[in-house]
Amino acid sequence: MFTIEIIIVLVVLVLAVVLFASEIFSVDVVALIIMVTLIITGVISPVEGVSGFSNSATITVAAMFILSAALFKSGAVVGIGNKMAGLFQYNFWIAVLATMAVVGTISAFINNTPVVAIFMPILAGAAAKSGHSLAKMLMPLSFASMFGGVCTLIGTSTNILVSGIAAENGLEPFSMFEMSKLGLIFFATGMIYMMLIGIHLIPEKDNSKDLVKKFGMGDYLTEIILEANAPSVGKKIKDSPLVKNLDIDILEVNRQKQKYFMPSGEMVLQKGDILKVRCDVEKINTLKEREGIKLKTDAKFQDQDMESEEITLVEAVIAPNSQFEGKTVKEVSFRQRYGATVLAIRHRGEIMREKVANTVLRSGDTLLIEAQKEKLDFLRQLQLQGRNTFLIVSEVGIEKFKNDKIAIVLGTIAAIIILATLNVLPIMVAALAGCVLLILTGCISMEESYRAIDWKVIFLLAGAMSLGVALDRSGAAKLISDFLINIVGAWGPIAIVSVLYLITSLMTESMSNNASAVLLAPIAIAASITMEVDARPFLMAITFAASSSFMTPIGYQTNTMIYGAGGYKFMDFVKVGGPLNLIFWIIATFMIPYFFPF
Repeated sequence: MFTIEIIIVLVVLVLAVVLFASEIFSVDVVALIIMVTLIITGVISPVEGVSGFSNSATITVAAMFILSAALFKSGAVVGIGNKMAGLFQYNFWIAVLATMAVVGTISAFINNTPVVAIFMPILAGAAAKSGHSLAKMLMPLSFASMFGGVCTLIGTSTNILVSGIAAENGLEPFSMFEMSKLGLIFFATGMIYMMLIGIHLIPEKDNSKDLVKKFGMGDYLTEIILEANAPSVGKKIKDSPLVKNLDIDILEVNRQKQKYFMPSGEMVLQKGDILKVRCDVEKINTLKEREGIKLKTDAKFQDQDMESEEITLVEAVIAPNSQFEGKTVKEVSFRQRYGATVLAIRHRGEIMREKVANTVLRSGDTLLIEAQKEKLDFLRQLQLQGRNTFLIVSEVGIEKFKNDKIAIVLGTIAAIIILATLNVLPIMVAALAGCVLLILTGCISMEESYRAIDWKVIFLLAGAMSLGVALDRSGAAKLISDFLINIVGAWGPIAIVSVLYLITSLMTESMSNNASAVLLAPIAIAASITMEVDARPFLMAITFAASSSFMTPIGYQTNTMIYGAGGYKFMDFVKVGGPLNLIFWIIATFMIPYFFPF
């Protein structure tokens, strides 16, 4: 029976799915819209609306971000990654297998996003030295991080989230290694698939070490000379017709044997100045007479022509949930803030070389950046400090870590796992205690801890949980679950497990995996009550499916991270990840009821 509350909740649910999938607003904004709407309409109380912020799952996820950042900062993972990289010069297949095994194992215990962030530049260096395709390394890297994530409770935030929802509904929360038996089957199956089939389906990509060539910048970089009649002579760079009319980035001014790198917009141009610029060369040819300029050379630029003692080229990826998302390069003020100029952007498989300054940045975009070497350490530190900006993935971006806190960090994480596994402390308490210990011992500062937390994820969890509460309180979850049971219930609870896994998997390919889990978990619990069976297998179907998104580059954040850096196209993920999704679905359908009986 439809009530006003149910109608409101169903409308909000549909709106939430559309907004999450369309990315019109960021996920945290969508979550807050959901929360405020449900409170204002009276479907849930204000206390219920904000209860997600105090939920043990939300707090545990926040603590795990801090623990992951401390491990990142210690350099422990980098040391392991460097050893893995050396294998690629001896045997590609052994190296890929070892890398997947190591990355999956690490990802079982810490957030997989920083793991992938650490390994990306390491593998870029390995690809450059060994001559192997980086594309055939990065997709196995991302997939392996997901394989490991389903092996333990703390492997992903989704596992913790569904466990928290179960506890909120009076069910037993997941134990630390409850998912491990099936998780290890997924892990092994995924690795076998990638080694025998998946890697062979990944197309060969341009593996050039020369970034200018890799981004096809040959016709967009040149040198021009300002003649006496040039309208730009005597004007500031920012006001010159040259810049305004041609969409030029002036990278260097050579004046009487004096070079000015990344000149300020306040610099006044003079007759005879030789300018190294980023611009469509054909456009310059058509306008050079009007603008009073001439081409200095027709030679094609390479990396060495763009680098010097002061300047270098780097490749960087916009991080998931980056503060740069939705902003243009101009709004970010790369040159003023970071001493760097964006020359080109690889966006969703396409390389953009014109109107770069006005291009809106998205998570996963890969930037070709010319940066001052003195600023490079600062850019690296942004990653080390957990700044949510971009990841330097070219070989030059590999950081050398030296830290004497590795033993403390590893010991703390091990203690958290042991205490939670033996039920000495709840996982939330153990994780918080571990964070406090790491802060007190100087492994990570309080400021770094604040920065390490992905607040978009925290607000997403808290906001989306309010919809979960509304689904339960209003009766909408039962209504949807009854509809589901009417369709496939005749085939028994195994069919429900299969359908829940499939729906979650498909939803996760186009929206946040945490959002998918929050929306479907109350429905799974309601279905178990109606069918009078244990809710565990239904919740496990959602948990495993939400953390196993291989078919699109936007379904899971690690896929988004490697999208541009690997030079992939959307269909590459469909071709490689589609069969893997199908295999995991079949395994889940028959093995979840076996390991988690009704």
